[in-house]
Amino acid sequence: MAVTEPAPVAAPAVHEGILRRQSLRESAARTYARSLPIVPVRARGMTIEGADGRRYLDCLSGAGTLALGHNHPVVLEAIRKVIDSGAPLHVLDLATPVKDAFTTELFATLPRQFADNARIQFCGPAGTDAVEAAFKLVRAATGRSGLLAFTGAYHGMTAGALAASGGAEDVRVTRLPFPQNYRCPFSIGGERGAEVAARWTENLLDDPKGGAPAPAGMILEPVQGEGGVNPAPDSWMRRMREITETRSVPLIADEVQTGVGRTGAFWAIEHSGIVPDVMVLSKAIGGSLPLAVIVYRSELDTWQPGAHAGTFRGNQLAMAAGTATLAFVREHRLAERAATLGARMVARLQALATDHPSIGDVRGRGLMIGVELVDPEAAARGGSPEPPPAPVLAAAVQQECLRRGLIVELGGRQATVVRLLPPLTLTDEQATAVVDRLADALAAAERLPHRRTTTGPIR
Repeated sequence: MAVTEPAPVAAPAVHEGILRRQSLRESAARTYARSLPIVPVRARGMTIEGADGRRYLDCLSGAGTLALGHNHPVVLEAIRKVIDSGAPLHVLDLATPVKDAFTTELFATLPRQFADNARIQFCGPAGTDAVEAAFKLVRAATGRSGLLAFTGAYHGMTAGALAASGGAEDVRVTRLPFPQNYRCPFSIGGERGAEVAARWTENLLDDPKGGAPAPAGMILEPVQGEGGVNPAPDSWMRRMREITETRSVPLIADEVQTGVGRTGAFWAIEHSGIVPDVMVLSKAIGGSLPLAVIVYRSELDTWQPGAHAGTFRGNQLAMAAGTATLAFVREHRLAERAATLGARMVARLQALATDHPSIGDVRGRGLMIGVELVDPEAAARGGSPEPPPAPVLAAAVQQECLRRGLIVELGGRQATVVRLLPPLTLTDEQATAVVDRLADALAAAERLPHRRTTTGPIR
């Protein structure tokens, strides 16, 4: 592979100028740029170098997109190979050798029971478009229009996907309780809390006066990411599969963020052993480039030609990068590595809680980890056994992390969960550095004045 000269790093004044122009020109809807005022100019693996010359460990990874980190050699080589071959870069939904290779590799990673009787639809480039496609698919196949989704969910920003997400204001989707161990809606937690949530769901669907329209499908995340890194209990996942299957309701697994080894299994549904009817896939499957698909049971393939289309559903570079990424994760057993390293990081973070009572909970699966920050001195609200969340402290921790060269994101109901999504290529040394920097940032944030204020933005 040809060696290229690194791009020159801009001066601090240039860094400030770029940020100033961004704030003047870009939409008020911008998100990450507000809490992460950096200007990346180079990146490799887990490391980002900013225009001001500072270096950062990236625990955001493109919101989970970069399974192999930034600019992994196998991804760059796959992209260069397609460019150098003279292959068309834009082909709508025509068949190409690049697409065939991607589909073959993707199906090889899926649970065999699912892949042997599956079809694939290439969607627009974002995960939210694949969610919309999944909704269209099950509605066309069942002739029903209702949808079942869960509290705390996040499925994207287009109209249908947003309506199924936890922050929807104009609710046209039946909302069901998602089990949580730390902030259980029934104040029970554990397996018992998950069983109560499942019984609630079952009762609602069977109640002729329950008010839920006949569902075309149920969509769920095996681990809620934006909702605060809440892993669904395996037993609850199996109950949802049983409940939907016995009522002929297609089950849609949103694996946009949990897929490609992130949770310690190649696909998060494998932890529970369920076989869904539809899988929504994006982010890491494109190897850092935009790509989104749905894979579904062939019996659901009843829609008409053109029922779901998109100009950019044939991104050849994304498919090549995705093929290389999927193969690398599979061949190097990075899912197993994520499980081992993630468990080690969670154990270290849990140990921090002894000296930091502001750590209310540490949870996650694989390298999808969340640390919920609370105000331990404030009275719990409404009889809840857990102390109230501390969004101001969480925001301070994020900024203190950035000062120490660590990029993290916040999630959860009130943006009080520090989220860690490092690449699966994370080394032992980098994992140690992440926890050390986060611990140092937390200690610094706890010393700040007014850091216990519990009011803040609601997500």
